[in-house]
Amino acid sequence: MQLIKTTTLFTTLFWMAMPAFASSVTVTDAAGNPLAGVMVTQSAEAPTPIDKSDNGYPQPNKPYTVDIDVTRFTDNSGRATFVPRAGKLHLRLRKPGYKDFETTMEGKSVIRQALQKETDANRLADTKPANAWLGALDLGSNADTRIHFQMQCGFCHQQGNVFLHRERSAAEWKSAIDRMIRYGSRLPTALQKSMPETLHAGYKKLREHPELVGPLQNWGGDLAGIEITEWPVGDSLSQMHDMLVGKNGLVYVADNIQDRLYEVDYQRNIVSVYKIPHRRFDFSGGLIAGRLKDFPRHDSTSNAHSLAVAADGHIFITPSAQRRLIEFDPVSKEFALHEMADGFYPHTIRIDGRDDVWFTLALSNQVAKFDRRAKKFTLYDLPTRSFKERMTVFFIGSIFKLINLGIPLPNWLAIDDISSGTPLPYGIDITPDGKVWFSRLHTREIGFVDPQSGQVTMIATPFAGPRRLRSDAEGNLWITSFGESKIARYEPKFGKFTQFDLPVLPKGSETPYALHVDKLRQVVWVTGNQSDSVFAFDIKKQSWKQIPLPRRTTFTRDFEILPDGSVFTSNSNFPSWHVEGAQPTLIRIVQK
Repeated sequence: MQLIKTTTLFTTLFWMAMPAFASSVTVTDAAGNPLAGVMVTQSAEAPTPIDKSDNGYPQPNKPYTVDIDVTRFTDNSGRATFVPRAGKLHLRLRKPGYKDFETTMEGKSVIRQALQKETDANRLADTKPANAWLGALDLGSNADTRIHFQMQCGFCHQQGNVFLHRERSAAEWKSAIDRMIRYGSRLPTALQKSMPETLHAGYKKLREHPELVGPLQNWGGDLAGIEITEWPVGDSLSQMHDMLVGKNGLVYVADNIQDRLYEVDYQRNIVSVYKIPHRRFDFSGGLIAGRLKDFPRHDSTSNAHSLAVAADGHIFITPSAQRRLIEFDPVSKEFALHEMADGFYPHTIRIDGRDDVWFTLALSNQVAKFDRRAKKFTLYDLPTRSFKERMTVFFIGSIFKLINLGIPLPNWLAIDDISSGTPLPYGIDITPDGKVWFSRLHTREIGFVDPQSGQVTMIATPFAGPRRLRSDAEGNLWITSFGESKIARYEPKFGKFTQFDLPVLPKGSETPYALHVDKLRQVVWVTGNQSDSVFAFDIKKQSWKQIPLPRRTTFTRDFEILPDGSVFTSNSNFPSWHVEGAQPTLIRIVQK
């Protein structure tokens, strides 16, 4: 905690002292008028080489230094300032509607640059984020079709980014959809048949008429107080899933595809990598090996997913491809593997006030508790919606064994509009009264487990796709609606839902994966996975702020909040080569 307090003091002094010794960039338009809200990203011109001798990754347990990227935004006078850094730096200026400009700078530089407007309609459309394309994409008049498509075809990556709106035939789209169904997408069977031609025709129309793609984002001077720092972690074949801030003040990021845990000392820009151990008889890809059978390269039997920190500082990690729970000691750097007899696909994880570890089991339709004192697992079965679902859940392990043998059952079995067979318990959190709340992505439900009685209570939501959820200080639940571009608050005391639309244009084209509540400042941070941004919702004012992120095709999955109000997240596309620069990063956002 002392480390975090020191960081807070440093941040305050940094902003107070900056004008006295900062380098500066002033940006204008072609006529010499100041441009506000220009994204100015500063990075090393020649980054320090990173060791890749361990199958393409750094040797474990050997700390190494990384070069950071720092992004700020110009104020209403067109000016952005930076603390001088040693060496030659690369500078990129970016603003919607204008051409990117790149140059170099050194030391205490003073740069003045005019940006030129982008006049080529096709290039302008290509710079727009995925949600502008997705919102303009003609998917027909049925509103449920768009919800299904957003939920099932934007599950782990953007839908509408530059990789996806290029020319593809209907046959190519069908092949891609078939692969996504094998990965776990639950796009209804009827849409699997119609969507290839719909996507071929819809994206073709937008490419031929780029003026139909949604409006430009508006970046203004209100962003001038934002600083974004990025640390490179993993590579284009990683999936940097969840992350957390440990009790030691270091940040931990889990690589789902390469079974590595990255420890980031963000004050000193030092990173260490720890390999999650594999059991002798673990299969490559674990219990869901078929998912990665055609992935270019992976080193995973666990699929490290979500993280939580216990009272003693130990970090618990859910391995979605195993029946186990992973424990990491940040002091000894040792892992412990706790085996489970049952359950399938350990998912989101939280730890309660008794130091019990709770997590969802997404594919076996359960919530699990690990009692650290007794070293014992307790599984809570959630209700099923039909006999078919009960049978699917019961045989889920056998189904995946067949998939791993090359039998594509998901592609053969019909999928209905309510994803029968996979209710998918997803997010989880603990309210101040000790209840364990969870969401079910495919059933329009949240629910809770009473730890004392073990009773499970289900509550219907008035929106689709409740994905991840968090409690605020009063015990209200804040929930993302992945399919409907909104978040919701549920007040258990009154049994009341209140919904809040995300401030994106065009509406209905955002897919918020997760959120976190800054309880001290009463702000809800929300991931913006289609718009290359994050959102901050002021609960008292009921007002939004949208913060653009430096890399196009950014997909974020969780937040961590520091006592000073700054937040961490990670760029977590699957696949990561979609990310601009093909480099996933740990991201910190600081507001003045």
